[in-house]
Amino acid sequence: MRRSAIPAVAGVLTAAQVAQTAAGIAAMQEADGAVPWTVGEHTDAWNHVEGAMALLVGGQPAAAARAYDWCLATQREDGSWPMKIVAGEIEDASGETNMSAYLAVGVWHHWLVRRDLAFVRRMWPSVRRALDWVAGMQLPFGGIAWSQEWKDGKPARTNQDGLLAGSSSIYQSLRAGVALAELLDRPQPEWELTGGRLGHALREHRDLFLDKSTFSMDWYYPVLGGAVRGAAGHALLASRWDEFVMPGLGIRCVDTNPWVTGAETCELVMALDALGDRERAVRLFADMQHLRHDNGDYWTGSVHPEGVFWPGEQTTYTAAAVILAADALSGTTPGSDIMHGSSLPAHFDELALECGCPSADRVAGFSARTS
Repeated sequence: MRRSAIPAVAGVLTAAQVAQTAAGIAAMQEADGAVPWTVGEHTDAWNHVEGAMALLVGGQPAAAARAYDWCLATQREDGSWPMKIVAGEIEDASGETNMSAYLAVGVWHHWLVRRDLAFVRRMWPSVRRALDWVAGMQLPFGGIAWSQEWKDGKPARTNQDGLLAGSSSIYQSLRAGVALAELLDRPQPEWELTGGRLGHALREHRDLFLDKSTFSMDWYYPVLGGAVRGAAGHALLASRWDEFVMPGLGIRCVDTNPWVTGAETCELVMALDALGDRERAVRLFADMQHLRHDNGDYWTGSVHPEGVFWPGEQTTYTAAAVILAADALSGTTPGSDIMHGSSLPAHFDELALECGCPSADRVAGFSARTS
């Protein structure tokens, strides 16, 4: 198995500082391997997997292994995870598609960093169940339904709305899942069909997703998830840059409040890096370091012009985004490409239903799946 150096970004963060941040995540990890938002708060599968990825990159492989063990122990038979788990107890049993899909990204990232085929084989059944469940939640226009309620210990009503940020992340998860399938020689054509229809929706029908346009995630996630790149990606980020970016501080979480958040800023850093816009990526990464605590943890965000940290907590997901952004900018580990996507299979053939839009490469000759 490979062992990689710890990332550093010249003039911004040293390797020792990144290692300190990873140790902070490990210190908040619970006994069963869960990586909660912060001490005493809930764990969700998406942020948990992001934490596992950061632990691996930041020199905490044993903690990362415990985190992936948690995924195997808590996955439900249908392939989903409960939306919120607090200290081992389910607080919200609903299944969220984006959260469940993200395991595929984590496992592919682990493969890139460690080249541990035994780990991939062990995780594969869980990845397959998760992505099969997600594919079955595709909506007629190509987006993915964002959640499924649970009642009396079993799935109940499926929410028929698609979230743009969540579906964009699922696009990356499907590509990672196909990469794992190819590695293990376990073809999954259904995931490719799902990804083709989803990619078309993300590029051409963003207006059909639930309107969450006040949130910065809806702005940059189609780029971060890989569905929108090149000139279209540059144009998308330019379209609302001045609304969300606060020079010298980072980016707003929502366009209505001067609340800068570290995780969103680091995700935009990785989106910019994926487009080749390194200068602005490094500048934003440096800008958000005012959220760093002396202990290496990161405050979730700060409100301006008051300069008050809010909420008054240091979160694992913010720290994890910092570590992954540092790796992306420095190219230190083999997993640094995870958001850039050059290690993933080529983009899916674009598939559309009878939507009538001229940009569709071809029309799918099959019925939409709903659940």
